[in-house]
Amino acid sequence: MISSAMPRAQRIAACLRVGSVALLLAVTGCGGKTGPGSATGKVTSITVLDYYTDDPEHTQWGDLLTACGKTAGVTVEQTSVPGASLVPKVLQQASSRTLPDLLMLDNPDLQRIAQTGALTPLGQYGIDSSGFAKGILSAGTYEGKVYGLAPDVSTIALFYNKDMLAESGVDVPRTWAELQAAAAELTRPGRYGMAVDANATFEGTWQFLPFLWSNGGDESQLDTPQAAQALQLWVDLVKSGSMSKSVLNWTQADVHDQFVAGRTAMMINGPWRIPALNEDKNLHWGVATIPVPQAGQTPVTPLGGEVWTVPQNNSKARQEKAAQVLACLNDSTNMLTLAEQHFTVPSRPAAAAQYAEQVPSMAAFVESVEAARARTSRLGVKWPEAATGIYTAVQSALTGEQTPQEALKHAQRIATGS
Repeated sequence: MISSAMPRAQRIAACLRVGSVALLLAVTGCGGKTGPGSATGKVTSITVLDYYTDDPEHTQWGDLLTACGKTAGVTVEQTSVPGASLVPKVLQQASSRTLPDLLMLDNPDLQRIAQTGALTPLGQYGIDSSGFAKGILSAGTYEGKVYGLAPDVSTIALFYNKDMLAESGVDVPRTWAELQAAAAELTRPGRYGMAVDANATFEGTWQFLPFLWSNGGDESQLDTPQAAQALQLWVDLVKSGSMSKSVLNWTQADVHDQFVAGRTAMMINGPWRIPALNEDKNLHWGVATIPVPQAGQTPVTPLGGEVWTVPQNNSKARQEKAAQVLACLNDSTNMLTLAEQHFTVPSRPAAAAQYAEQVPSMAAFVESVEAARARTSRLGVKWPEAATGIYTAVQSALTGEQTPQEALKHAQRIATGS
């Protein structure tokens, strides 16, 4: 899982911009039927749209949706489309007045969809949104109202090879200085000390955010000393030979493969990698929170995961049933079930703490989620432009085309469209 990732698939920001007007017109002017059933009469089924196309995830979510549907007294008709197709399909459905009754969105997409008027505030259904971590609630909020809730979430942390660290006499790094020293000590022919995903996508931005945010940087103003210091850290790791220049092209999956093959001793990645890591019985690994600039600071990582929403339609009865299913998905017991199935973090801190005790390898992720930040928390619908500026700056600085300061000045111009 990513995020949005953590990112599962690349979002199509341009399509969102082009479709926003059409979506607003379609939603505000809808009438007649929306999905199966009519505005009146008993509701016996609801429709659901998500991007869980692959098994076992598709089946696991399908089983949970079915169970929650029974609780609400309806059958659930689940449709899953590839991640990159979800938002375009939502725009098309809005224009044809066939939005589903229950809609899953990658959390960075919620703001843009809510802005069009396509979603309903969950407060009108009496859904309890208390007890959620602050960042998680922020991810589902638009203009002060909660439009989406996430049963489980993800973020990223530092994975390390226990055998390599022990052989080199290196402790798990907790600060940037310790990270640089450890990466240098662990680097040798055929092996780098550290690996990240620095490619020219939102996934590359996702991996850089903990370094930007933990140093006090902010995407609302990218050309700051704090942002430049964070980018300089990555530049120094590459220049020193502790990190491969190939990170410019690596995805998170590539970084994982490098780690499993023993070609890097440490990596930044997400908990969705744990099942594959567990399959290699000869690989002894650990996971810790991402190093921070100074000892004692709290890492601020990006929040990944999906939120569930109730779209606008002309049937209040259908919306009420969809809201009941949404509330069921966000029950603490179901949060734990999802976390156990997918190696994610329950969205309620009490459930998350219980999960960390049950699955120690998830403890670093549970700890990080407490302070994790939604990518749209600062800029809302303008986030994609800032994300583009960030990964562009990373590319320019790591190739040596520009200094971190120059690259981030250019990133700020991209983010503001100037």
